[in-house]
Amino acid sequence: MTTHASVGPPELDDQTHALALELFQLVRAGDVARLSHLLGMGLVPNLRDSKGDSLLMLAAYHGRADAVRVLLRHGADPTLANDRAQTPLGAAAFKGDVDVLRALLEGGAPVDDHPEGGRTALMLAAMFDRVGMIDLLLAHGANPEHSGADGATALDLARAMGAEHAVERLSQPSKKSIPDAPQPAPDDRSYRTSRTARMQQ
Repeated sequence: MTTHASVGPPELDDQTHALALELFQLVRAGDVARLSHLLGMGLVPNLRDSKGDSLLMLAAYHGRADAVRVLLRHGADPTLANDRAQTPLGAAAFKGDVDVLRALLEGGAPVDDHPEGGRTALMLAAMFDRVGMIDLLLAHGANPEHSGADGATALDLARAMGAEHAVERLSQPSKKSIPDAPQPAPDDRSYRTSRTARMQQ
């Protein structure tokens, strides 16, 4: 059983308790200046509320990309799930916030991370037919073949939800960019030799 870092554990004095509560308010409001100041004072970046929501989870859910970046810089754990088996990455995918999703990925959130019984961000993006998010997640290495506890992949979930654009995108074979072979310049020896041979035929 996961133990939550409570907002107000008994060992905190009243002032520290008040500051901890303020952190949650600052995250919801997106006040990154004050948030940075308090975290710089040494307040724990992985505080969680009574529902298991971490500061990072709330920042992701409320669309506060700058707060996400500040929290990650101060050591917030992007893999902490709440009591509903949701991660910050999953919250961003659920809300459809590409900026928050990008901030989490660039800050080191594991792209295929999911709690037991939960969905990956790619699965959630597929379910809600968010092709832009799907492309971003795939570009960061998301595995489209990953399946959940029920055996369903992102493509399976997209089909079940009638997410036509996601189905189309995830049905495409993975394409690897292969650079074109360099063409010889007109003054290249091999070019002149092959050209002469063709003229003599």
